[in-house]
Amino acid sequence: MTTVAVVPGDGIGPEVVAEAVAAVDELGLGIDFDVLDGINARTYRERGAAMTDADFDRVRAADGVLVGAIGHPSVPDPAYGRGVLLRMRFELDLYANYRPVRLLHDRLSPLRDPTRRGIDCAIVRENTEGLYAGIGGALRPGTDAEVAVDTEVSTHSGVTRVLRFALSAATRSVCMVDKANAVESGGGLWQRCWDRERRTRPDLETRHLYVDVAAMRLVRDPDSFDVIVTNNSYGDILSDLAAEVGGGLGCAASANLNPETGAGLYEPVHGSAPDIAGTGLANPVGAVLSAALLLDRLGHAGPARSLRAAVRETVEAARCTPDLGGDLDTRAAGAAIRAACR
Repeated sequence: MTTVAVVPGDGIGPEVVAEAVAAVDELGLGIDFDVLDGINARTYRERGAAMTDADFDRVRAADGVLVGAIGHPSVPDPAYGRGVLLRMRFELDLYANYRPVRLLHDRLSPLRDPTRRGIDCAIVRENTEGLYAGIGGALRPGTDAEVAVDTEVSTHSGVTRVLRFALSAATRSVCMVDKANAVESGGGLWQRCWDRERRTRPDLETRHLYVDVAAMRLVRDPDSFDVIVTNNSYGDILSDLAAEVGGGLGCAASANLNPETGAGLYEPVHGSAPDIAGTGLANPVGAVLSAALLLDRLGHAGPARSLRAAVRETVEAARCTPDLGGDLDTRAAGAAIRAACR
């Protein structure tokens, strides 16, 4: 039996993840869902920790993890998010963050030139190092003499393995993005590893861009990219930019992966959006497409294609939520996707 752990989370998370689970159920794959509905901001407020060791053991034992959203304004403490998402990311060593972006319909693109709208690429973000490794601190915090330091960490093994994953995920080209002209030590390491690893795929076009240039080209010529690989912070920013060019965060899916162990955490890129929770405005597409990534990794490539085709069909027909040009609420949009799967 294949088991998927489900963390509905906060805000619109339970609403969108419910539609993703229902969409997978519609495919009849016999997947069992272990729902951990106690991992949320309310639990954190009550006991000071949202994910217990017992919760984490259930996550570790599953064949994949589907997350709705983590975060709520009632819990401003960053320890909450770190104790859930970053704990899973670091303890499961999910070093490759894979964020595919494909424009579902021309009407969703913010770009004026119709010949430049066809974005269909993936951002591969190193997921366990960089500025988000949590190394640093503050001296004399809260005073006029405060000094704050955050250290960006890049290791030879960490950079090498994410470059290899990006090269394995590409079909046409890979663009490595850094800022080596300003960040010399880490940038130099990325450059040396890239120069070696790209030679293993002579069938691919490989190139390098600085992050500021890459951001401009994602807007000016997004269809020129196939796979972009970069560090943690640059990947976070570029993937959100790419998602907006592809129609908005509501459509954006992601997979946090360890290709060697098979562990994976799948979640829509959007946040918990507490301001629209319970209104029916939440867009389930990002969650459903994240579930499709999960199915790919579980060996169900055909059903994953069916889910993506159903999403595309419903968006093209405007059977979707208002942010995508439709007039359906969350549940009706999910039902439309399931109907298209049939």
